[in-house]
Amino acid sequence: MFTLTRSEHNPLLSPVKEHPWEAAAAFNGCPIVQGKKTVMVYRAMSEPDMLRDPHISTSVIARADSTDGFHFENRKVLIRPDREFDYFGCEDPRVTKVGDTYYIFYTALGGYPFSVDTIKVAVALSKDLETITEKHLVTPFNAKAMGMFPEKINGKMAALLTINTDRKPSDICYAEFDRPEDIWSPEYWNAWTENVDAHKLHIRRLPDDHIELGAAPVKTDKGYLVVYSHIQRYGQSGQVFGIEVLLLDRDNPRHIIGRTKGPFMAPDAYYENVGNVGHVIFPSGALIRNEHLEVYYGGADTHCAMATIPLDNLLGSLVEKNKSYVTRFPGNPIITPRPGMGWEARGTINPAAIGINGTTHLLYRAVSSDNVSTLGYASTSDGFSIDVRLDKPVYFPRASFELNANGSNSNCGCEDPRLVEIDKKLYMTYTGYDGTTPRVAVSSITTSEFVKKRWSSWSSPEAITPAGIPNKDSCILPEKIKDGYMIFHRVNESVCADFLSSLDFSKEKITQSIEIIAPRRGMWDGGKVGISAPPVKTKAGWLLLYHGVSWSTTYRVGAVLLDLLDPTIVKARTAVPLFEPETEYEHKGIVANVVFPCGLVVKGPIAYMYYGAADSVIGVATVKMSALLKMLEI
Repeated sequence: MFTLTRSEHNPLLSPVKEHPWEAAAAFNGCPIVQGKKTVMVYRAMSEPDMLRDPHISTSVIARADSTDGFHFENRKVLIRPDREFDYFGCEDPRVTKVGDTYYIFYTALGGYPFSVDTIKVAVALSKDLETITEKHLVTPFNAKAMGMFPEKINGKMAALLTINTDRKPSDICYAEFDRPEDIWSPEYWNAWTENVDAHKLHIRRLPDDHIELGAAPVKTDKGYLVVYSHIQRYGQSGQVFGIEVLLLDRDNPRHIIGRTKGPFMAPDAYYENVGNVGHVIFPSGALIRNEHLEVYYGGADTHCAMATIPLDNLLGSLVEKNKSYVTRFPGNPIITPRPGMGWEARGTINPAAIGINGTTHLLYRAVSSDNVSTLGYASTSDGFSIDVRLDKPVYFPRASFELNANGSNSNCGCEDPRLVEIDKKLYMTYTGYDGTTPRVAVSSITTSEFVKKRWSSWSSPEAITPAGIPNKDSCILPEKIKDGYMIFHRVNESVCADFLSSLDFSKEKITQSIEIIAPRRGMWDGGKVGISAPPVKTKAGWLLLYHGVSWSTTYRVGAVLLDLLDPTIVKARTAVPLFEPETEYEHKGIVANVVFPCGLVVKGPIAYMYYGAADSVIGVATVKMSALLKMLEI
C-alpha cells in the first residue's frame, strides 16, 4: 500500500502571456537531471494565430531549468514545428538519455484537420538539450507517447510506444532496435507491424478503456516502472482520466511483474479540473529522487505538476501483489444470524468494538426479519473466538427518529454503531433511521455499567444532526482538543466534521460540515466515503480507517492520517485500498461485495478490525500497526 502526495509547489509551470509561444498552456512536462540541475522539457501552446490559416493554437517543445526541482526559469523553445511531418505542432515530449545522446520523442502533427493519418511519433536528438542535431519521423502509422528504456535490453536499444491512439483500441507496445537508425526506419516498422500483437502489453481491463504511455520507463532494482494514462469510458459522457503504473521485468520487459489494480490518482486539485480541458491529468515524466517516485503530469491541459510516492511502498505493492497486509481470521465469520432469533434473522453486521481490561466488547447491528435494526452484544478475550453472546438486543429503537415514521414496525432502527471511551464513559454514535431519513444519534453509558451489562443505564438517545438531511457514519474523536470535541459524520458523499464544546448532546448539535475527505472520482473510493472505526492516536497522527465505494458499488477500506493538533488536516491518505472483498462471505450476502468495519481494537503491535461482510455476517482481520503507519508514509 502507498500514499500519493501532490507537491505543495504545484503547478510547477503555468502559461506565460509574455511568451506568445506558451501563452495558452505549459503542460505535460518530462524532467531529466543534468548534474545538479533539473531540466523540464514540456509542451508549450500558443493562443490561436489569427494571421495563420487555419486559426489554431500551435504547440512547440520547450525547456526550463531548475536548481531545486520545483522552481523553473530560463524558459525557451527547444523544438519548433518546421518539418512536413510536424508542421502543425509538436506535442508531449518524453526524454531519455542513452549513451551521450538525448532522445526526445514527441507527437508530430503533420496535417489539419488532425486525423489518424496525420498524428504520428517523431524524435529529435540532442547532445545537450540546448541544440537539436537531428529530427526524424518515427512511425509511419498513427501513434503517440513513445519513450526509451534508459539502458539497452539484452544488447539492444528498446522503447515503449502507444499505437492507435486516435482510434479504438489503443495499445502500449514494446520495440527493440539494433541501431539508432532503426528507430526511424520505415522498413523496420513495416516488419514490426506484421506481428504487432506480439509486441502489445495486455493491460486493458474493459473494452472502452483508453491507455497511453505516460513516462518513459524508470529503472529500479525490482524492474522497470512504467507510469501510464488510463482513461475510463473514453470518449463518452463521464470519462475519467487516471494514472496507473506497471512493473516490468528488467531482462524481459514484455513480462509484467505487477500493476496497480486501478487508478491511484484522478483529477482532484483545482489546477487539474480547471483549464483548457477540465478534469484531466496526464502523466508525462518520472524520476526517482530522495527514495520517492516523482510523477510529473499535465493538469487540465494547461499546467505542469508533480506528485510523489514512497518508492519502497510502491514497489512492495507491485512485487507482493498477492500479499495482503491484512490477515483474515481463518474462522471467519465469527458472528452469524442464529436460528430462531428473529431479531437478527436478516443479518448480524457492522460491529462497534472497544477493549476494556483485556476483553473486546462488540455491539453489532442485528437486522430482523421485518428490517428493524437493533444492537446485539458479544465479547471475546482473544480477539477471535466469541466467549459471550447475548440472546436479546441490548439496545433498541426508542426515539421518534429511529421508529418508522409511517407507524409500521419495519425498515427502521439503530444502525452501525461506533464506541469511544472518554472520562470513564462510553459514547455510542450510531445511525437512527425512521424509514425516511438517517440521522446521527448518540447515547452514553458509564464504563462500569457497560461492563456489568446494565443496559437500562443507556442515556436517552439524542439526534444531533438536522431532521430531513441524510447523515450517518459518525464517531467522536476520543480526546478533547483545543477546538472542542470533534464529531465525524457523513453528509452526502464526504467525510465531514464539526466541533462541539461539550458532550451534553441534549444541548450540543452538529451545525456545520467541515469536509475532511471527499470521493476521488474514477478511483476505488470515487462514489462515496465514510468513516469506519473511530480514530486511533499514534505518534504520527490520528489513524482513521474509512470505507470507500466505487462506481461498481464495491465497498473497500482505506486509511488516512490526521494531524494530532488539528485533525481536520489530512497528512496522508492511501492511494489504493488496504482491504477489499475477497472471500465468498464478503462477496455474497444481502448486499454483495461489502467489507464495512465499525470497530478497531489495538492490542500491543496488532490492530484487530471488526467488520460487516456483504451486509450479512461479521468477520475480524488483523494488521500490524507498524504496517498501517508504513502505508501512510509520505
